[in-house]
Parts: sequence; C-alpha cells; structure tokens
Amino acid sequence: MRVSVFGLGYVGCVSAACLASMGHEVIGVDVNQVKVDLVNDGKAPVVEERIGELTAEVVRSGALRATVDVREAITGSEVSLVCVGTPSEPNGSLCTTYLERVTEQIGAALAERGGRHTVVFRSTMLPGTCLNLLVPILEKYVGGTAGVDWAEVGVAVNPEFLREGTSVRDFFDPPKTVIGELDPASGDAVTALYDGLPGEVFRVPVPTAEAIKYADNAFHGLKIGFANELGAVCQALGVDSHQVMDVFLADRKLNISPAYLRPGFAFGGSCLPKDLRSLVHAARRADVSVPILAHVLPSNSDHLQRAVELVERTGKRRVGLFGLSFKPGTDDLRESPLVELAERLFGKGYDLRIHDANVSLSRLIGANREYIESRLPHLAQLLADSVDEVLEHAEVCLVGTRDPAVLAALPHGDGPVIVDLIHLPDAEARRTEPGYVGLAW
Repeated sequence: MRVSVFGLGYVGCVSAACLASMGHEVIGVDVNQVKVDLVNDGKAPVVEERIGELTAEVVRSGALRATVDVREAITGSEVSLVCVGTPSEPNGSLCTTYLERVTEQIGAALAERGGRHTVVFRSTMLPGTCLNLLVPILEKYVGGTAGVDWAEVGVAVNPEFLREGTSVRDFFDPPKTVIGELDPASGDAVTALYDGLPGEVFRVPVPTAEAIKYADNAFHGLKIGFANELGAVCQALGVDSHQVMDVFLADRKLNISPAYLRPGFAFGGSCLPKDLRSLVHAARRADVSVPILAHVLPSNSDHLQRAVELVERTGKRRVGLFGLSFKPGTDDLRESPLVELAERLFGKGYDLRIHDANVSLSRLIGANREYIESRLPHLAQLLADSVDEVLEHAEVCLVGTRDPAVLAALPHGDGPVIVDLIHLPDAEARRTEPGYVGLAW
C-alpha cells in the first residue's frame, strides 16, 4: 500500500520505517526540515534500538522517503497515519493543537484529491476527540457528513502500543492491534496495513479505541506505583520485596489474569478491606508514604456512593435491593458492600425491601449476626421472602446478584427503574431501555 506518515517522532519514525520494511511505499511528513533531511539521508531522527539500520535499509531500497509537503504526501498515498504529539497543557488537559493543525492540512489536500483515502489517527487522544473535533474539521474541507456522504474518505483510530527502547520489536510483535473504525471500509484499510503481523485484531467503535490506550497506560502506571509502594513497605518491615513479587507474579489464576478487572460493584468481605487497612496502618507506623494503597478503600467507598446517587437521581422513594451477602452463593455479610449500600439508603429514609435467597435472619449466627446487628439492626423488617414481593414494592430495583430467579423475574420496559450493579447478562440489550441504568457502563 502507499502510506503517508505525519509526524516523524518516535511513533511516526518507527511506524514509517517498519511499514516500509513490510513492503509498503511510505512517505514521511514533518514540519521540521532537519528531520525530513535526516530520513532522506537514510538516518533516523530518533535514537532507538534497530531503527537506525532499518531506516537506512528502507531509504536505500526506495521504500521510504520524507517531505514537508502535505499535498505531495496525500496525493502520493492512499492511507495516512497521523502520529503527531498530544502533550499536556499546564493544567493537565490534552493539547490537541498539532492534531487540529495536521487534520486541517490533510482536509485541504483531500479536497483536491480524487480516489479513496483513509485518515488513521495514531496519536493518543481522549474518547470523543476524533468524532467531535477532528472529523468535523475534515467535513469542513471535504464537505458532506462523515460515514454518510463520504464514499472516498475513511477515518480510523489506531492507537500504538510501542515502548521506547523496544518499539521496533513491539511493532513487529504487538500485544494487540486495535482499530477504531468509522465504517467497515475504513477498518479494512487499516487491517490490510498490518497484514501478516501476529496478535489479535480488535475492530471496535472509534471512542473505544481512543479509551483503550488510556486504560493501558493508567494500568501500567498503577502497576509500577503499586510495586514501588509495596517494595517500600516490605523494606521497612525487613522483607525481601523482590522475593514477594516473584511469588505474586507466579499466580496466573488471580493476580496476573482477568480476575477482578471487570467493572462491577464495590469489593468487600472479610479479607480485602481488613488486609488493606492493616497494610496501610503498618506503612504509616513505619513512616512510609503509600498514597496508592491508602486510597484504595476510599476509592471503593466512592464507587459504592455512585449507586446511592443513581437512586437519588430517580427521585423515587420505594427501593428494592436484590442481593445482600458479600459473595454470591454464600450468606457471609461481613463487610458486604451491599449491606453498606442498604445502610446508606435506609439512613437516607428510603422505603427499602431486600431479597437474598441465601440470607435468612433466623439462620444468621456468630460473626454474621453480630455484624448485621451492628450495621443494619432493622434488617428483619427489610427482608422480603420472595423476588415478587420486592418487585411489587419497588419503584427502583438495585440488582447486586446473579441469582437465576432474580434475573428471570426482572421486567423489561415498563416497571421499576433497574439499577444494574453487576453488569447483567443482558446489559447490552437493556441499555436501550429507558428504565435501565448501569453503574459504570
């Protein structure tokens, strides 16, 4: 394919050289004449493992050249990759100045060009940037409405997952390829660009592709911060932190896995809250600052509060809650977030009914009974014997269980507002219903 790459920094330079080595005809574009001259001389404008030799090779073969002329690049290509920077503004917001400028230049060139052309944004940008900011710029120059009137112009978002220092290796062996497509034809063009590379390909809506990059980087930062904080605590307690993490990383069932990484309701139970409190307390006694670990429980509490606020926004007073125990299939109520939710709603004066098939006040003994008597002493008057009893009472139903009897009885359309705390199996279908609200989806 004939490809133009806008921006010859780390991402653009690596993308251009690697695509050229795959057999594509690539034109690099940059406003900096020095970078353009370096590329045309067979020299990489960035320092990176393997990029120097690769650039020299593809320039020598004629597969890669560079220019400052946007129109020349657009005329000579069928796909454009936009790899310009999106730095932070002083207040932390995303700077889109370079994105807007290059999109205007591409739009002006496309207005004079015939034939199909796909604009692919590789730059990191917040969800909504492409459709709400960049596509309207293209529409201004090209005319018509993107995805409706456009037969000759495609748009896609294709975030990169290249680590500086190993970016060439990461390009040829990606963890995944993500393509946010305006329409199938746009996605087809990007898919063809990477034909032959390993890894799973995800073709998703444009805003999803934009968000995936942020999910990745936020999690990477969280992992590093977590490991460093834990290391500092271990050092203060005289423990070998690397030995601890070696064992931690060996657990592929719970730790390094999809476990606990799906948006849902707040966590609770007899282990996580207690152990986090103990660890943070030990860190404070040792004068070790652990802001990430110290804020896990407050973050969990804020997430629970979101459920309360969803009920408040309905303006309704009769509330039903399905589920009470900390985990499905048990009657363990210790530090259950659903008990905390019930307590907050009851304390705000809501007329509450609760059903959990595994919880019966007459059967509660020991720590379970002590906990419920201290947190929700009025439980007896709130418990309902059946799903139907809750549904008949409630104007708003909070669903915190996957009990088949509950799922089968939940109404569609007319009926109480459904506040989904667990991502119901039919959540996608329910999203179009006016009475459905997801907690974090």
